[in-house]
Amino acid sequence: MKFLIDMPLSPTLSRWLTETGHDAVHASEVGLHAASDSKIIERARRETRTVVTADLDYPRLIAAAGSDSPSLILFRGGSWTEAGVRTRLAEILSALTEDEIQGSIITVDRDRVRRRRLPIA
Repeated sequence: MKFLIDMPLSPTLSRWLTETGHDAVHASEVGLHAASDSKIIERARRETRTVVTADLDYPRLIAAAGSDSPSLILFRGGSWTEAGVRTRLAEILSALTEDEIQGSIITVDRDRVRRRRLPIA
């Protein structure tokens, strides 16, 4: 799968995903360190990447666009450690197929994971 890791999360997450066989980039590695959320969404959509973030604005922006992309994995519920993000992301990637992730917003809380299909009406 292809991922774009947003600024609130560590660049080491993109390296870990790459080491596990995915095509992952961190926003800071592709000149998006100061980009607006809209620019990051646009880039992810253009490159068919799933955005991985802890920024709570993304679901609203994606829903407002009425689009079925980009897909989003949102970590919410306070500060996440790098190890915690990796553990939960590994669980999600094991539990869901690429088709289930594509065209979805995956919301990750400490005790549950929810999936909503895009577009959101």
